Amino acid sequence: MAVTPIKHFLQISDFTRDEFEYLIERATVIKRKFKAYEVYHPLVDRTLVMVFEKSSTRTRLSFEAGMHQLGGAAIYLNTRDSQLGRGEPVEDAGQVMSRMCDIIMVRTFGQDIIERFAAHSRVPVINGLTNEHHPCQVLADIFTYWEHRGSIAGKTVAWIGDANNMLYSWLQAAEVFGFHLNVSTPKGYDIDPALVATKNYTVFENPSDACAGADLVNTDVWTSMGYEKENAERLKAFDGFIVDGAKMARANKDALFMHCLPAHRGEEVAAEVIDGPQSVVWDEAENRLHVQKALIEYLLLGRIEDK
Repeated sequence: MAVTPIKHFLQISDFTRDEFEYLIERATVIKRKFKAYEVYHPLVDRTLVMVFEKSSTRTRLSFEAGMHQLGGAAIYLNTRDSQLGRGEPVEDAGQVMSRMCDIIMVRTFGQDIIERFAAHSRVPVINGLTNEHHPCQVLADIFTYWEHRGSIAGKTVAWIGDANNMLYSWLQAAEVFGFHLNVSTPKGYDIDPALVATKNYTVFENPSDACAGADLVNTDVWTSMGYEKENAERLKAFDGFIVDGAKMARANKDALFMHCLPAHRGEEVAAEVIDGPQSVVWDEAENRLHVQKALIEYLLLGRIEDK
């Protein structure tokens, strides 16, 4: 008898467009139930283990609250307080943890770490963030765009900032969903072509030009976790890359602004933009909860027809 392979969500390219469209539909249903205070507990007696090697606010809160809201339990593990922090092999940790729970979320540094963990796991593994990819955040962003403007297919998304995990997930999403990405990165912080499998993007030297005609403008902090020692150097390199009112004015009139948070007003984004009428950052942050609930449900139960 053939064994069904375990489905993991380690990067955007792991799912098809059809699967993502299903998740968007399910997230809509699940969000409606949440807003109506409707009890929905399909995961009674199921357990999510959350492994954190990097600090977190939105990832921990959305996964932990989401699992409880689905009727299950969530267990928080920090690598500093577990055997992983004392040198236990990632492969061994994957074997042990997956025998004691139903699904695992890992937030770590290198993508190779989560790939190795998943290869030795008996249960689905979700990428809560790595240095190379942040698929749950981009899924929430696309769901947020869909809520406000409909399908993102055929649209233009502007990315202003360095080639980080968010950008690489957006590049994969451009291929899957069929939209175009305008990218502007400071010199020395460019896209690594070896990590990109799509041609649906254009690189602009001037960040203002990248915003021209965009339906969505997206940015991130200039110094991500793990790069704090480079902060002073990055502040100089990113001079002029702030997303301000002038850049937003070059985007389409109904363009949205997104930021995965936390944000530094006056650095990567002006207060007038992130706190302005085009910003949907708070919807975007909340939607981590709803899309991840849909994702967990799908990985554990498959497709659900409940409306």
